[in-house]
Amino acid sequence: MADQIVITEKTSQAKDIRAAVGSRYGEILPAEGHLFDLLEPEDVVPAWKRWSPILLRPEGLYGTRPAEGGNKAAKLKAIREALRSAKRVWLATDCDREGQLIGQEILEHYGYRGQVMRVLFTAQDSQTIREAFAGAKPNSEYASLYAAAVARRQADQIYNLSLTRTATVVLGRGARGVIGVGRVKTPTLAIVCKRELEIRNFVPVAYFEVVATANVAGGQFRMRHAPQERIVRREIAQDVVNAARRFEGPLGVRVEEKRQGPPKLHDLPSLQKFCSSRFGWPAAKTLEVAQELYDGQGKKIITYPRAEVRYLPESLRKDVPRIVAGLRVGKSFSSIPVPEPPIIRRGASGSFYDKGLEGASHHAVIPNVNTVDDLREIWPRLSIDEKKLFDVIARAYLAAIMPDFRYRQTTATLDVRGFAFHAAGRQPIDLGWRAAFPDWQPADEKGDDAQLLPALRNGEIARLKNPTIEDKETRPPPRYNEGTLIEAMQNAWRFVDDEVLRERLKEAKGIGTPATRAEIIGGLKKQGIFNRPGKEHRPHRDWPVAVRGSQAGRSGAGRPGRNGATRMPARRGRGRQTGDGWRD
Repeated sequence: MADQIVITEKTSQAKDIRAAVGSRYGEILPAEGHLFDLLEPEDVVPAWKRWSPILLRPEGLYGTRPAEGGNKAAKLKAIREALRSAKRVWLATDCDREGQLIGQEILEHYGYRGQVMRVLFTAQDSQTIREAFAGAKPNSEYASLYAAAVARRQADQIYNLSLTRTATVVLGRGARGVIGVGRVKTPTLAIVCKRELEIRNFVPVAYFEVVATANVAGGQFRMRHAPQERIVRREIAQDVVNAARRFEGPLGVRVEEKRQGPPKLHDLPSLQKFCSSRFGWPAAKTLEVAQELYDGQGKKIITYPRAEVRYLPESLRKDVPRIVAGLRVGKSFSSIPVPEPPIIRRGASGSFYDKGLEGASHHAVIPNVNTVDDLREIWPRLSIDEKKLFDVIARAYLAAIMPDFRYRQTTATLDVRGFAFHAAGRQPIDLGWRAAFPDWQPADEKGDDAQLLPALRNGEIARLKNPTIEDKETRPPPRYNEGTLIEAMQNAWRFVDDEVLRERLKEAKGIGTPATRAEIIGGLKKQGIFNRPGKEHRPHRDWPVAVRGSQAGRSGAGRPGRNGATRMPARRGRGRQTGDGWRD
């Protein structure tokens, strides 16, 4: 029997590690996600089999038992047998909190007492894997990461099931079915319902703005009277029109040279929001495509996609020249004018910032330095969607090392018999990083403020003509789409009034994790709780019925799964529970 083994999270990981290091570190044995479930409440306290409004918190922690389904039993048996003779274990599961739990819970369940080394990698090419094994650290250094994962899982078990049973018993009033409460799904549904109520209760207000054409020596442009206090009476707007008709007066012109740094690199939430807006992709599709780019056979061209921060460690500055050279072999990137040498921005406003990575398991998503030289060979293997997503990631990386966007901001004002008219415009001086996004125009550069103004001089005379009243109406906030709902979940603290809880949610980066938010939204849609016409998300008009109906006729008691995914019992009877319920 081998005296050391490697435990991976999944079979594809095992294949990549085997290709990279062979059997140098022992037999490589894959898990299949979590190989253990928590015990059910009634397994711990038999009296808890009957549903009642109580806190299902045992003395100590819920124990574990082997999970069922798939090939879990066979894979667990192989690992268990190998552990009997292994003096050293290399944990090579995913580099996040849940990956730590998946590997270590096996060792904890069987009371393994040999040496345990933790292997962390943020890309799955052979070079990265070899370096990760060479730099492995004692697993004891990641005790807090494991403790955080255990706490999350135990909290799900206790509170999801306690609240589900309480809500069902107290609010259900004997009806068949379950009122499911989950740590992530329930507040996500609440966010969407809150927005729906805002929309339904919204009362539009009509108001008016006045626009006119200003003529100067250098040409003409539009000026607008749009005071902070909206004009809600047409007769007042008409007074402004009368004052502006054939008016002549001196312009107040202010010209400022400004600069704008590049946007931050992508984490998973920002990728999901971008792809939802740009391509109309569901959040789950963005993660699926990114995962294939990360660990797909013959691909592996991006780093770990379930990123939760938008910074890079300063140690990765050395990789910049190689990544740039590898990307510029492709036609779509060769025309991007990356300077030589590239511009390295450090600190909170830049890309390379060690402090910004504190508490995070992995850095921003970028091209994989160890496969970028093979991009020309790999590119034909990519699907259209994979090429789209890689293009987004690569352009963000190149933009981050390009000069600032420099422009001239011109603001013109005109006092029209006491009514203030204004106009604004930008003239680019140096596109800088914007050259990496030739077809992109930010939202704040559209409309009147994006107009190209003629040459203007402070004090020169402007003549107004054709003053016109524009009818306007206030609009309700938009419904969430896939990307904006992900963002709302990430910033869930904004919906909380309690200052202490707000700070806790900020620290936790909202509800759910980058890896699970898409699954949460998908689950709500699958259950019919969300009605999704087009790209908008709204609660289904019959969602309470849909929730209860989705619980009936399934098997198994309720138990939390990975990252807050909770399976809840489906029916309440005389002390007997059945049903799989919905995952949260």
